[in-house]
Amino acid sequence: MIIELTIESLDQEGRGVAHADGKVVFVEGGLPGERLRAEFVKQKPSYAIARAVAIDEPNAARVVPRCPHFGICGGCTLQHADEALQLAAKQRALEDALQRLGRVRPDTLLPAIAGPAWGYRYRARMSVRDVPKKGGVLVGFHERKSSYVADMRECHVMPPKISALLPKLRTLIESLSIRKRLPQIEVAVGERLTPHSVDAVGFDASMVKADAAPGGLGRPVYALVLRVLDPPSQADEAKLVAFADAHGVELWLQSGGPETVVPFHPRGATLAYTLPEFDIALPFVPTDFTQVNASINRVLVRRAVELLDPRPGERVADFFCGLGNFTLPIARRGAVVVGVEGSKALVARARANADRNGLTGRTTFECANLFTATAETLAPLGRLDRVLIDPPREGALELVKSLPHNDDERRLQRIVYVSCSPATLARDAGMLVHERGYRLSAAGVVNMFPHTAHVESMAVFD
Repeated sequence: MIIELTIESLDQEGRGVAHADGKVVFVEGGLPGERLRAEFVKQKPSYAIARAVAIDEPNAARVVPRCPHFGICGGCTLQHADEALQLAAKQRALEDALQRLGRVRPDTLLPAIAGPAWGYRYRARMSVRDVPKKGGVLVGFHERKSSYVADMRECHVMPPKISALLPKLRTLIESLSIRKRLPQIEVAVGERLTPHSVDAVGFDASMVKADAAPGGLGRPVYALVLRVLDPPSQADEAKLVAFADAHGVELWLQSGGPETVVPFHPRGATLAYTLPEFDIALPFVPTDFTQVNASINRVLVRRAVELLDPRPGERVADFFCGLGNFTLPIARRGAVVVGVEGSKALVARARANADRNGLTGRTTFECANLFTATAETLAPLGRLDRVLIDPPREGALELVKSLPHNDDERRLQRIVYVSCSPATLARDAGMLVHERGYRLSAAGVVNMFPHTAHVESMAVFD
């Protein structure tokens, strides 16, 4: 059934939102203000899902998607909208969530943080499937709304070198004896480390130096982590080494959980990323959490530190600190910082990173489950002046419930909250404002994932 609709807005999955016959219709491929014709894909009592089949009155911001796989591959949902519309939609999604879920409004809207829209994706997890009906091995993201692997030949949000390798990876895996026992390839792009020296944590932190390219990010190093359910044969190993040497990539193998990741070729493979403004380099293992968009991360860290405004001698906590992405820059500004993280492996690497950057005296790191935080579990951290929170999508509700009330003499001067989910940020903002007595001073979006509906954001509470 074909129906004519007028698109009113975008939802948090990048679909157009319209109304027909008293219910909401989510339209894949629709943009705000457009009149279009769509066919129903699914109908429920309170809503329907449709797919645009003809655009009668297009939005001026509509563009031709660059990628030939757009609409099938689930990696991107907004390539048909220009960057300005994408940013505006994400800002609106943030404001709507804050008002609807948190019943709060920021005093000030922060300027959106944006950067390169193509070739930005320095992290990716691709599935591998041997599908004879589709010609053999497939390597790529899942198809949209499906568990099937998209038949990807290129990807414009990943670096051009990785995009060009996709067909070659298919050919390589088809030649391996373990082709049916290799379900995943993880991509991690970092910067060159010298010398190639590895210790029990994964690197010799005291000797690592990033080989920076002038005028931008350091000279890139491309790491591919092969998830192997069976060990490669001797013949497989020879093919993997030849592939790595021919294409200038580093290969790592993962036989189980993240802790099983080891360099395969070269044996001393190492990665890092740098924050030159703070004179900091952070070595990492390719399965560690790092931000997808390295260029945006640099701006994000700078903005977060500026907003937090740490003063020399103040005590600051960085909750969900990971490798020290914010901890070390805050310490570089003269504050004393305690980083708290739930992963023992990340805490170990964060300590090594602090040592490598000469910040051991200004930083301490603790391993704790922040999802079960209470005022009692936070008490050993001592008095805190400012706090940075950078949680996963689940947010930090128990943590914010446990922070000192604004009426308490131990109250925090400022909280900067970096979020990857407007819904959980809004929920936690409501708690901070309505229950803990803080003011939402500012909020804004960070376009960490161009061409997707993913909304990264930052909020400031005083």
